[in-house]
Amino acid sequence: MRTDTKIPAKKGRRTELESMATRVALHPFLAGMNHAQLALLTDCAIEAHFESGRIMLREGEIANRFYLIESGGVVLESGKDSVVIDRIGAGDLLGWSWMFPPYTWRFTARAVEPTSAIFFYGTILREYCERDPSLGYELFKHMAPIMLRRLQGARDKLLAMHCGRASLGPVVLESPYMDQENDTN
Repeated sequence: MRTDTKIPAKKGRRTELESMATRVALHPFLAGMNHAQLALLTDCAIEAHFESGRIMLREGEIANRFYLIESGGVVLESGKDSVVIDRIGAGDLLGWSWMFPPYTWRFTARAVEPTSAIFFYGTILREYCERDPSLGYELFKHMAPIMLRRLQGARDKLLAMHCGRASLGPVVLESPYMDQENDTN
């Protein structure tokens, strides 16, 4: 991973921070977060750039960061055959496993074109979330719909691969702890 950070002269430091603060505040993923939350996020943020073909996250490795994609394209892959689960681009979130134990990546992410993103230090941000649960809750509310969409996409791919054709109706849950009903959510 190549991340580009510039250490400006003292005079330019404020301008660079304001620029990152603006980029963080304007990213669609963070819409609706308050000023204090955006300031904490900006404190954990730096620029990142990836050439086409570069691995951004690798399935099974330690999850300690996440990205907000600003431009370019990224595929999410899983398994030894690198099954493509999803393709994401500008405006999207990449990486939520930094937030949940055991803090390991569930997919591999690979840039498929030159990609620019905002890199966030997830380990530091987790500490901020512990101190300010409202920040963690807001991030979770923003991440949950993305997680559900991507997990559903993975399910669809697995069923299609397994069956050759997939019936994507409700899943029947079989558990001694639940009533035997169709899960329609």
